[in-house]
Amino acid sequence: MDTTTRKSSTALLRIALALFAIGLVAIVAILMFPIFSDAKPPLGLYLTAMFSAPTGFVLALGYALASGRRVR
Repeated sequence: MDTTTRKSSTALLRIALALFAIGLVAIVAILMFPIFSDAKPPLGLYLTAMFSAPTGFVLALGYALASGRRVR
């Protein structure tokens, strides 16, 4: 395997993990928001949770499938 391919695939994994972590933090913030405030959570938290966590998960699955292939 070429080192540039390995570096780009590692970058994909890092991006996927970062997006997934951001989504999880947004979900926790949505759940904790009523404890610390009487207001509803802002729309940005919902949108961040709705888009970043699933996108990170799908990218991580794509990385796992791509890196698990045998090289012929």
